[in-house]
Order: sequence, then structure tokens, then C-alpha cells
Amino acid sequence: MRLIIATSNEDKVREIDEILDGTGFKALSMKEAGFCPEIIEDGKTFEENALIKARAVHALTGSGDFVMADDSGLCIDALDGAPGIYSARFCGEDSTYPEKFAKIFSMLKDVPEDKRTARFVCAIAVVRPDGSDFTVRGECGGVLHEKPAGENGFGYDPIFYVPEFGMTTAQMPPEQKNSISHRGRALRKMVEQLLKEV
Repeated sequence: MRLIIATSNEDKVREIDEILDGTGFKALSMKEAGFCPEIIEDGKTFEENALIKARAVHALTGSGDFVMADDSGLCIDALDGAPGIYSARFCGEDSTYPEKFAKIFSMLKDVPEDKRTARFVCAIAVVRPDGSDFTVRGECGGVLHEKPAGENGFGYDPIFYVPEFGMTTAQMPPEQKNSISHRGRALRKMVEQLLKEV
């Protein structure tokens, strides 16, 4: 069965497809499925933004597909949860991740390293072929390290250090990252729900 992912981020689609392996679902980006809508994410929570994206793509499919969207971000405790839902747009739409990292650590300059705790949060929304929907959430806790490390992840992964594994999520092999990541946890909840229904 096709699960259309409301994203143009091929890294994200690949990560989702790895987690879907063996479930009977095949992840396709909305571009692969032939849709490239402009979607305005104006929700106030991760869940609202995920639903906005999933519903926008579902409205175009008309083919009985499941559509999934996620909204995820980095929530830093010492910054009252910022950048949160603005993680991708933090420092401006066209800013690079090294620029985002520099801004974060300038904001955390008076915060001791052991207090630089943060969570990756991922909310997933699925719109079923009949238009009904559900949402799930996954979280992963860690500490921010000023020196980026690792080549395997994307986004904020190089500065997100997980003490229990002694490495950043960008240093983890994909299977290890998927087993503990916010998206991995949310996706497993999603798959559990989908498999009850099909």
C-alpha cells in the first residue's frame, strides 16, 4: 500500500521507508506521487502543523491513498521550548544549519553545558483514504553539544548528544538512530495503529 509523505525532504522519506520495511506500506514523497502543493503551516503545535500538511496533500490525491505528514523540531529547555515549531525556519527561511547552531549557542552562552538539555519532538498525522485522521507523538531527550559531530544525520542531529550512547544522533548508524529517535518512536506508534486497521 502506498503511504504518501507530505514532504519534499528525500532524507526524511528514506528514513521513514526504512522504518516501514516489512509492514506492507511503501513510502513515497508527495513529489513522487505527483503533488507539489504550497502548504502554509500556520498551526500553533506540532500536531496542528502535521494535520495541515497531511490534509492538504490528501485533498489532492483522490486515489484512496493514506497520507502521512510529520512536524518535528528541537525544543530547548533553557529557551522555554524554542525553537520548537519554528526549528526549520529558525534564523530565517534560508539560513544554514551551522548558522542556526551558532545562534542557539549564542543564546545559551550563560547556560552551563550540563543544563543545555533539549528534546527532539515529532508529531505524525495520518489521513486515511476516507478522510478520517489520527495523530501520534514521539520524543527523544538529549543535551546540546557546541561542537557538531557526525555525518549520518541531518538538521540538528550533529549537535544533539545522547548521553546514554555517548554520541550525537548524527554519529549513530541509521538502525540505532531509528530505534531511539523522536521520528522513529512516532513512526512505530503510527505503524502500530495502521496495522490494526488494514
